[in-house]
Amino acid sequence: MSNLAHSWSISDESLRRFVHFASESCIQELLSASDSTCSSSSKVNGTNGHRNQHNNSNNNHDGWNRVHSINTDDHDGVEISKRRSAGNSFHIFRSRWLLRSVSPEQFITVANAIDAAKQWDSDLVEAKYIKDLGENLSIISLRYGDGSKPLFKNREFIVYERRETMDDGTLVVAVASLPKEIAAGLYPKRSNAIRGLLLQSGWVVERFEKDSCMVTYVVQLDPAGWLPKFFVNRLNTKLVMIIDKLAQACLQIN
Repeated sequence: MSNLAHSWSISDESLRRFVHFASESCIQELLSASDSTCSSSSKVNGTNGHRNQHNNSNNNHDGWNRVHSINTDDHDGVEISKRRSAGNSFHIFRSRWLLRSVSPEQFITVANAIDAAKQWDSDLVEAKYIKDLGENLSIISLRYGDGSKPLFKNREFIVYERRETMDDGTLVVAVASLPKEIAAGLYPKRSNAIRGLLLQSGWVVERFEKDSCMVTYVVQLDPAGWLPKFFVNRLNTKLVMIIDKLAQACLQIN
């Protein structure tokens, strides 16, 4: 691995090993967020995709604060929550909702359809795969325009995406930014863009009843300082809109 002008050149195999290792903690974080609203919950055990059942007795002490909830005809139990990170340096947002008549497989098909991502995230200008590292590992570029919301405006993200199926059928999609030196070596930054930082984020999709699913979506952004209240409110609205658009897209493919 060589360092040249703040960028690193890295082989595909080294990158695959790095992403696989880095994404383990992301998967743990996502499963923990999905467990925190369940009376009986589970978590990933190592790299083998197992989830061990345990009783979570600290559901009311995990730091999540509900900021929005809604019920609609197509999906119910929608809840938007947020909490501070362990170091209190950034906010973590979580949306959790029940989609009726939508299987986990149908939801993931829609949520991972990168060519259609702009249909459910109106701020997104461009999304494309940079590199496939295996059957369940990819590197993706996400670009947002001048009209996007704060922290997304004129930003681009170089992220990994890891897709795993737990032994109980739960689907997990882990997403986070690559280190800036690796990202710069893979995909040079556009001259007028700001390279954003997406921390451990992604989806947990659990089968519920027959062909319904419970979805947890976690987004972690580092604002590098105080986050204005108006931005928190706008991001809450953005999460609700994404939920609604994804739900409608899933119902259309039934």
